[in-house]
Amino acid sequence: MCGVIGIIRGIITNNQAIEPRLARMIARQHHRGPDAQGSFTSAHGNVALGHNRLSIIDLSELGRQPMTNHDGTIVIAFNGEIYNYRELRRELADYPYRSQSDTEVMLAAYERWGTACLDHFIGMFALLLWDERKQTLFAARDRFGVKPLYYATAEDGALLFASEIKTLHAAGIARTPDTTAWATYLKTGLYDHSSRTFWQGVSSLPAGHSLTWHNNQIKIEKWYDFADLANAPLDARSHEEVIAEYLDLLTNSVSLRFRADVPVGINLSGGLDSSTLLGLVQRVQGADSAVKAFTFTTGDDNYDELPWVRQMLAHTRHPISVCQLNASEVPALAASVQAHQDEPFGGLPTLAYAKIFERARQEGIIVLLDGQGMDEQWAGYDYYRRALSPELLVPASIVQGSKDSPVRPECLTADFAALSETANYPKPFPDALRNLQYRDIRVTKIPRALRFNDRVSMRASTELREPFL
Repeated sequence: MCGVIGIIRGIITNNQAIEPRLARMIARQHHRGPDAQGSFTSAHGNVALGHNRLSIIDLSELGRQPMTNHDGTIVIAFNGEIYNYRELRRELADYPYRSQSDTEVMLAAYERWGTACLDHFIGMFALLLWDERKQTLFAARDRFGVKPLYYATAEDGALLFASEIKTLHAAGIARTPDTTAWATYLKTGLYDHSSRTFWQGVSSLPAGHSLTWHNNQIKIEKWYDFADLANAPLDARSHEEVIAEYLDLLTNSVSLRFRADVPVGINLSGGLDSSTLLGLVQRVQGADSAVKAFTFTTGDDNYDELPWVRQMLAHTRHPISVCQLNASEVPALAASVQAHQDEPFGGLPTLAYAKIFERARQEGIIVLLDGQGMDEQWAGYDYYRRALSPELLVPASIVQGSKDSPVRPECLTADFAALSETANYPKPFPDALRNLQYRDIRVTKIPRALRFNDRVSMRASTELREPFL
């Protein structure tokens, strides 16, 4: 996990060098990659890529980014991990590799398949790739948007990219609030549901989308959406066959996410997603696995999940590190986390996560796995049951998964409330339950949770991997 930066100027209207702006942006994202910083500027001075490196795979200098192909005509900077890079490397064995990194495998894949290389990647990624031959910039985000990518146009016409919004502000993008985003958030509770951010002029490239720049023209395309399978026939195989395949998929997913040249740990809570993850870790790593678990205790018997975590670990005997947040720590920690989030975040649970990542880094664990996405896969929230009874569906409350809406639109002035976007959720599936799951994965719960998790893990210069996404 790292940070990426991109600057592209189609027509150079002044002789201001591109490097000073690039340097400011790289410095602003230092926390995302403290191990090394790198930069590339094209011969004409109109394109620049930057990178903050958190070394995970191939810790040598050969793994540094931005990375070029063998003849220097393609340059890439990417944030994330391609978990199936070993399999792809064997498939693309004719490429003249110089490193053991997944980054170079992406270059080989692009040379072989062009932009269709995305379909071959299993992983989390936000990439920027400059093709000198085609004079084209190609950017893309992974299927579910685990890794972020923001972009904006500066006053001088330059198109800017970054892993975090604050980096675009460091490059000169004005810190002007987007009134529509704020009105929508305060009226409906919706945020991180579209390409719009809380900052005017700053957009988020949607999950499963790519952006191509050529001749000062931008084209954004969807390359992945599991709604494309909405009309596929239901699996006619026996439950036993489906269960066996699903277990194999989960096991392989967890196994792939242990590919790293640094220590890997796991985040645990008392939920079924965590117990499932823990069981899969033991299945993959074996009974003698020493993978360290991290969890959080509230210290309040009415809400504490630590007893359930200890029950799980009694079966696997993984070592555990327990974190606790004291009331006196909350103000300073909340201010720090908010500064890293750039936009509103989910409150105390995110602060608890911040403590876990701080502890993991202190104990030398650079990569953590968690169970994000399992509740949505298996319809684990209470309100999913109401999907079977249409008369019980109440859109305003479903946004947050609670009968009591946390928003108070009556407190807004009529003029401000009118700026809000209307919440029109896509319904690509033929049944209410799967449409709710799709909405939570694509629009409401998962997008914002991934943003919270990315910023709070990167705040501690640690990498978070999601085996269930």
